[in-house]
Amino acid sequence: MPAWFVYVLRCGDGSLYTGVSTDVAARVATHNRGRGARYTRSRLPVALAHVEKKRSRSAALRREAAVKSLSRTDKLKLIDSEPGP
Repeated sequence: MPAWFVYVLRCGDGSLYTGVSTDVAARVATHNRGRGARYTRSRLPVALAHVEKKRSRSAALRREAAVKSLSRTDKLKLIDSEPGP
């Protein structure tokens, strides 16, 4: 069973994007090629700002929803609270 990850990207315009993946490096590369989420396509380049490992897809999706519901200030605190990738 593959591990799932919740990740936060810092977009070129300074905004933040949260997603889930089993291969974060490949997913970030996909975003940077303009083939990722519609949101990031017009906000390139993106850089990985935060990543969390989860045991299952459902756990990752729950955490993604929780992170997305945070205010920008709280997301920045989350990013700054732990060492980056």
